[in-house]
Amino acid sequence: MRFKNVFLAALLVAALSPAAKAQFTLPALPYPSNALEPAIDKATMELHHGKHHAGYVKNLNEALKGTSMEKQSLAEILSSVSKASVAVRNNAGGHYNHSLFWQIMSPKKTAPSAEFSKAIASTFGSVDKFKANFADSAAKRFGSGWAWLIVQKGKLKITTTANQDNPLMDVVAEHGTPVMGLDVWEHAYYLKYQNKRADYISAWWSVINWPEVEARYKQAMK
Repeated sequence: MRFKNVFLAALLVAALSPAAKAQFTLPALPYPSNALEPAIDKATMELHHGKHHAGYVKNLNEALKGTSMEKQSLAEILSSVSKASVAVRNNAGGHYNHSLFWQIMSPKKTAPSAEFSKAIASTFGSVDKFKANFADSAAKRFGSGWAWLIVQKGKLKITTTANQDNPLMDVVAEHGTPVMGLDVWEHAYYLKYQNKRADYISAWWSVINWPEVEARYKQAMK
């Protein structure tokens, strides 16, 4: 009996030890789940973060077990994801994309700074023209995927990717550092907007965390 108790205690210690923790964990939302209403409703946020993103994290940890990528950072995994399984590609992308997505939104009303507006205008003509081009790309992304504003060779560029791919991956056509990303999978908007993706995109501009986007831009330009 004593041996059995010792054995169970050892199992408990092992389960609670740092080495037994998952490699990746679900980040908490930086605001309450209802904070982005009316643009994004509470039910969608809870489903999107608590189920979809949580699922990507869980599945990624499981897909990495026993592989050469098990101890790599997320950035390292994405940069050589062509060497990984489909499960790693999909779930690593899903984890990275959503982690960025929550951060570049905010319940606070913000606007691009004069400096960042100038940088945007130098490429797209004006902030309004950028927003129109970005929205058009997001609306035209066939099926599930993402629209991105990236820094590519020192310049801003709009691109899109399918599924949970992103511009950091070595399998995409357009590489760069994402500074803004919009999820256009149906699970991101269907509860509120049904099939009206354009309405979702239009409402989304009201919750952009422009200081966060600009911070990412400046970091990418270093």
